[in-house]
Amino acid sequence: MIHIFSHYVPGRLLLLAVLEAAVLLIAVQVGISLQFAEYRAAIPGAGTAIPVQAAAFALGMMIIMASMGLYKSDLWNNTQSISVRLVAAFLLGFVVTVLASYLVPSFNLGPVVLGGTLIVGLTGTVLVRSAFHKWKNLDVFKSRVLVLGTGSRVMKLAEYAQRNSNHQVVGYIALQPSKHYVPLQQVLPMAPEDSLLSVIERYEIDQVVVAVRDRRGGGFPVRQLLECKMKGVKVTELPTFFEREYRQVLLESLNPSWMVLGDGFRQSALRNIMKRLFDLTASGALLLLTLPIMLVAALWIFLESGLPVLYRQERVGQRGRIFTLYKLRSMKSDAEGDGTPRWAKADDDRTTLVGRFIRKFRVDELPQIFNVFQGDMSFVGPRPERPFFVDQLGKQIPFYALRHSAKPGITGWAQVRYHYGASVDDAIEKLQHDLYYVKNHCMFLDIMILIATVEVVLWGKGAR
Repeated sequence: MIHIFSHYVPGRLLLLAVLEAAVLLIAVQVGISLQFAEYRAAIPGAGTAIPVQAAAFALGMMIIMASMGLYKSDLWNNTQSISVRLVAAFLLGFVVTVLASYLVPSFNLGPVVLGGTLIVGLTGTVLVRSAFHKWKNLDVFKSRVLVLGTGSRVMKLAEYAQRNSNHQVVGYIALQPSKHYVPLQQVLPMAPEDSLLSVIERYEIDQVVVAVRDRRGGGFPVRQLLECKMKGVKVTELPTFFEREYRQVLLESLNPSWMVLGDGFRQSALRNIMKRLFDLTASGALLLLTLPIMLVAALWIFLESGLPVLYRQERVGQRGRIFTLYKLRSMKSDAEGDGTPRWAKADDDRTTLVGRFIRKFRVDELPQIFNVFQGDMSFVGPRPERPFFVDQLGKQIPFYALRHSAKPGITGWAQVRYHYGASVDDAIEKLQHDLYYVKNHCMFLDIMILIATVEVVLWGKGAR
């Protein structure tokens, strides 16, 4: 994982993005070479504009490809889905480039240049991705991990490690006799005369994850861990490892000292000002783009089930403040006729015909733009929950109130990484993502979430 600003990005995905950016830059140069003389004669100063045009085209295509979900590691084994999305990305890139050429004539590449650029770019991208698909599972590219501890704290790590391709958990070592919460075949034998360093050398370990809760007494091998570290083996605590590799906070191992003494959870006046400017800019642009869609959806709701078109509901915002959230009504008017709040589900039988459609494409969330303008919400942040559920979850889930230290958002890290929450277990999973955002939120992460939101709207649920 590569730490960019405050967000962790898989190293191999970053390498893939860099290679494809190079391919797109080369594609523009190849396309221009096909008709360079005519292109240069038609546009004064084209020779100096070419690098700018190439960079603009490559950046635009990278954003479009990312919004299609082409940089999600869980899609790498689905070649059919990748192929469809890749073709869709280049078709959309063609449309966007043509529109941009009318708005900014100096960026007009011309039909021959644009056609050649897209063909070369698509071909090169397919070749790069084919090579990545062939070599991505080679163990040489994976970090070999040894976990100290077999207790309940490592249960979720063991579950997640089975579907992770960035590292390989070689095994677990029990430092004290206790119940094992991982498969017995993954518990590595360690004789009394063995040192931790000898085990690491035997299994060619690159990284040790410390997942032992009780470190008092003489059972915790501090000196041996220091010896391993001096030999170049990375030593990491479980909460830090889990956050870095899975980009969420592990509640089972969370403690106040890790949150206070570690990085993250930063607040400052400048950060709040920058985020507010970002919220207003993004919300204003989204309002201009989607106002006709909202009007059509409102008319459709009215024709199907009458008034009210807007749905108002109390939600809990930053620092526990209650505010009124606006949505386009997607459920029947008597969805909670008995007055008892219920969890919303992805395929809720209380939704109307138009409600199922607007929920699928997140159109029902658009009126929350006005919540952003009012200052009750941010564009990106944890989703605001209803007071009834906040009271329940706050009693059952430790550190749940921490999510309210940031303004709630229209979209968020949990929304693009997890499905609709319909239970306490789902709330725990989503909280782990929310706390990751609260701990690491920055402009870069907000932009990544916006791009991932486009993918969710176009293709459905994003990655877990």
